[in-house]
Parts: sequence; C-alpha cells; structure tokens
Amino acid sequence: MTALDLQETETAPSSGITGKKRVLTSSFIGTAVEWYDFYAYGTATALIFNQQFFPTESSLIGSIAAFAIFAIGFISRPLGGAIAGHLGDRIGRKALLSFSLVIMGLASTAIGLLPGYATIGGFAVLGLVVLRLIQGLASGAEWGGSATLAVEHAPRGLRGFFGSFTQTGSAAGMLLATGAFVLVQTFLTHEQFVSFGWRIPFLASAVLVGVGLYIRLGVDDSPSFRKIKDEDQLVKAPVAEVLRHHWRALLITIGLRLAQPGLFAILAVYLLSYLSAQRGDSTHGVIAVAIVSALGLASGPLWGWASDRLGRKPIAIAAIIAIAVFIWPFFWFLDNGSLLFLPLVLVVGMNFIHDAIYGPQAAWFAEQFPVEVRYTGVSLGCQIGTVLSGGLTPVIAASLLVVGGGQPWLICLYITALAALSLIAAIAAKDPAREYIRNPKTPDTF
Repeated sequence: MTALDLQETETAPSSGITGKKRVLTSSFIGTAVEWYDFYAYGTATALIFNQQFFPTESSLIGSIAAFAIFAIGFISRPLGGAIAGHLGDRIGRKALLSFSLVIMGLASTAIGLLPGYATIGGFAVLGLVVLRLIQGLASGAEWGGSATLAVEHAPRGLRGFFGSFTQTGSAAGMLLATGAFVLVQTFLTHEQFVSFGWRIPFLASAVLVGVGLYIRLGVDDSPSFRKIKDEDQLVKAPVAEVLRHHWRALLITIGLRLAQPGLFAILAVYLLSYLSAQRGDSTHGVIAVAIVSALGLASGPLWGWASDRLGRKPIAIAAIIAIAVFIWPFFWFLDNGSLLFLPLVLVVGMNFIHDAIYGPQAAWFAEQFPVEVRYTGVSLGCQIGTVLSGGLTPVIAASLLVVGGGQPWLICLYITALAALSLIAAIAAKDPAREYIRNPKTPDTF
C-alpha cells in the first residue's frame, strides 16, 4: 500500500476531495483551526496577558498569574477527553469533533471581546478563567477524536503517516497563531498592540472555524467503528472499561505524553516570556517559533512515515534521550548566545527532537487500545499526560526560575525528570508497527 492508494475509498460529499484524502484534510485542517485558538492564548499569555489582566508592580508575578490561567485550560482537558471519549465511543467520532471545533471557536472569539482588568476589574480575570476552561474542554475532545479517526481510516502500513496529519495540524495551528501575532506586531505600534491589536488573532478564529467545520462535516466514521456499532458491540461505559481492563495501556500513554509536551511548552510558550524577562526581547522568539512551526508541516509527516518504516519505539527512545540532553545547552544559549541563531537552535529542538516523538504519537497511542474504547483511552492518556507536563510546565518553569535564584538549572532538571518517566513508558509500550515491519503476515489486531 502506498500513498497513491489513498484515493481508493468512497467519494466524500460536496468538496470533490475523495475518500481517505478528505480524512487527511479534515484531520489536518480541523486540528489546525482548533489548535490555532489554543496556541493564540499561549502566545498572548507570554506577550500581553500579564499587562491586560494581571497588572502588578512585578512583571514576574504577573507572568506567573497569567501562566497559571494558561494551565487551567490544560487541567480541564482530561474532563473534556473523558466526556468526548464516552460519547465518541458510543455515538461516533465525527459528531464530537464537529461540536468541539465550534465550542473552541466561540470561546476564542469571546476572549477577543473580553474587556481587560482596567475596565471591569476582577470580572475580567473571572471571564478569562471561564473561557480558558471551555477551551480546555474543547481541546480535550479534539485531539483524541482526530487522532483516532485518522488512524482508523489508515492502511496498516501507513498509520504513522496518517496519524501525523493530526499532529501536523497542531503545527499549522501554532504557525497560524504565531504568524497572526507577528503580523499584528509588525503593522501596529506597540501602543496599538497593547490597546487592541492583541485581540485581532482571537477574533479571526471565527472565520477559521467555518472553514474547518465545512471540511470536517464531510467525513464519515471509520469502517472499524461502524462495524462494532452495527454489530451492537459498543461498550456502555468506556471510561470504566479503560480503567478496569486497559489501565496498563492508559499508564503507558500518560507516560509517553510527559516529555514531549513539557519540551514543547518550553520551546513554544515559556521561551517568549523567558527572553522578554532575561534579555528584553520578545520579537526573536515569536519569529523563531513561527519558522519551526512552518517546518513542522513537513517534519511531522516525515517522522510519522519514518515510524511506519522503522517502528515507533526506537525513534521515540532516541528522541526522549535527546530531550534530556538538549534542554541543558538550550538554556545556556538563551542566556548567552546570539539570538540570530535562535531559529536554528529551535529547529534542532522542535523539528528533529520534539517532532520525532510527536509525529508518530497519534498512531502509537491508538495502537495501545482496542477500537471499542480507543477514543476514550487515547483521550484520557493524552490529556492526563499533558496536564502533568505541558499544561503545568510554564508556571512550574516560572516558579523554578525564582527558586533557582534566576538561574534555569531547576527547569532543566524538571524536563530531564519528565524524560526519564517517558523513557520507562516507551520501553513498556507495544509497537505493532515494528512487528509488522519484521513480519508483514502478522495478523492485524488493530
């Protein structure tokens, strides 16, 4: 089976994009739009929210408060994943993905319209908390469903490649979000950006949601899910089933999800705040993140394809070890290196190391669970792991910097510890792709 075989399934309605090609398009665009909203918040948190919603005499305290609200969106993601997983394993993946896209878009648009602290005081903070919680619920529903739908539609030897389009959509969302802020900062003065310009990327999400919804509504549930639904083999309580009979796979996916989002939170979110505080620079970081996001459109599928040829496990183990090593010279560079070379450093950290884990992740997670509880298992493992790492990393990093007397060594130690836990999970995980590579006649239990 080759990429040329992607067109061999039924024609999708309206768009002219056929079969599996539409699945990949839906996975990519839907996830890109949803993560655009999520990353726009992260970028705004690093650049402006400490001024707009947490004005204090100390910029560090304001940044910690802003990152704490950023973390709230991650904390609500397991609940969103559990709810969506239950419904997605009961009624179908497609319906939940369309609903989550709309909810995310509405929350982001509302953030763009939310008055700041100077206008309505503490109600501004309360509104930001509520909207961030809603964003977390929506994103918790998104990733697991998109990953499951894409991988279940994939030919056996291309699951890593198919799943990488969900991951690449995330990179596209980050590129769109950071690009939007670069454009706004380029064409507006600093005063205009602080006054109203930061709202523009959030308001633009309404248009993107319409595009994503149009594509996503044309995709059907996978044949494997429709089969168990037609045969009345659906599980009544998928969450309970995962906790009771698939707890080992759940722990493995949680562990696999620790190092990668932790590194990502440092490279794409905390980096902006750190450079602003330590070196008085926010422009180089935003531009560098935009560059690696653009390259991620290619590196994600490349690593997904590589995992179909080499196996998920050997690639992940090498990348996890690289994370534990890379984080130490990375912070040395941020403190001492020329920021002209920041894009090159981020390419190494993001496109070579991070994406080596992230690209194949959708397929690898889906391969740990049977179809009847796959949406639930993938969602819970991903979101719980993300809360424990990526969601808390910016606020933990900001706090560790204070404890470390302004030196980042505790941050580096924290990321190294996450890598150690992910390494244990990677060694324990199943790798059906590698089994298939060794013996293509191995029965497919997916």
